[in-house]
Amino acid sequence: MSIAAMTLEPQEAQAFASDEARWDAVLTRDPRADGVFYYSVRTTGVYCRPSCSARRPRRENVRFHATREDAERAGFRPCRRCRPDADGIDERHAAAVAKACRMIESAEEPPSLEGLAAAVGMSRFHFHRIFKAVTGLTPKAYADARRSERVREHLTRSASVTEAIYEAGFNSNGRFYAAADRLIGMKPTRFRAGGAGETIRFAVGECSLGSILVAATDKGVCAILLGEDPEALVRDLERRFPRAQLIGGDADFERLVATVVGFVEAPRTGFSLPLDLRGTAFQRRVWQALREIPPGTTVSYAELAARIGAPRAVRAVAQACASNPLAVAIPCHRVVRIDGGISGYRWGVERKRRLLEREAGE
Repeated sequence: MSIAAMTLEPQEAQAFASDEARWDAVLTRDPRADGVFYYSVRTTGVYCRPSCSARRPRRENVRFHATREDAERAGFRPCRRCRPDADGIDERHAAAVAKACRMIESAEEPPSLEGLAAAVGMSRFHFHRIFKAVTGLTPKAYADARRSERVREHLTRSASVTEAIYEAGFNSNGRFYAAADRLIGMKPTRFRAGGAGETIRFAVGECSLGSILVAATDKGVCAILLGEDPEALVRDLERRFPRAQLIGGDADFERLVATVVGFVEAPRTGFSLPLDLRGTAFQRRVWQALREIPPGTTVSYAELAARIGAPRAVRAVAQACASNPLAVAIPCHRVVRIDGGISGYRWGVERKRRLLEREAGE
């Protein structure tokens, strides 16, 4: 999701259309819900922004309001902590950053830092600091991320790599190839080929969590997949690498699989095998932060977003966790709801619960 989506556009309002989604935003103090709706608390008589830092109310005492005027007509007064009746500096900063992000996304060439700062009425230094505080990225890194998305899109549909490079806004092959590994995590021909020319060894085994598939390239382990159906795991691997040569593992590879299974059964032993990570720059930042969470501990999605310097990017962090292709090795199971609830695990909530219980008991 781009930062420009922080403005109150129809798709943003739609994301909080249900009471369940609104309550979840209150629980996570999601700042992107600010201005989309307000909530009131019957027992205190006040109404707040979703991101209010006040103590969370009981669900049965909460009502939702489309506007602050609706809340006031219902007899509620504005909270003194989050001041929902005032346009605060955070909103002005978010609006300025959203405007800059739209400029970056619509420009053929990334705008200069001076040009972006002037467009939003800030000094170069102040704008750079505010932009990084809101997005967790510098303007240049954000521009690179957006170009990465465009490159990935064009590489899958253009007639050639060269055509994709120019369609994505690069005015020379040399500039793109110099940044390719940083932008898309691999050589463009490798990405475009969907694994063509690569040899990926894999094997399917069993562990206490069900079936497990382990796959590796010559760079390291590229997939650890969990499930009930071994054939479904193989099909998932084939979808990830549609043109790669997939080879069943030999005896040496079976020993690698045994090492992975041993780690799944006893996560505190540590995972020392090399990894072949393939993701956007943002995803890799999230995955690295996940690997720094010690076994037996958990963090919330909001805490994880803060750790990578992007406190407003809670949903983007959750999406990066959901895209993790390396179960347990990248321990996205250690991320929970802000109230401690267990949810949102791509390999099943019950597996997440069992992993957390196992780590807590080790």
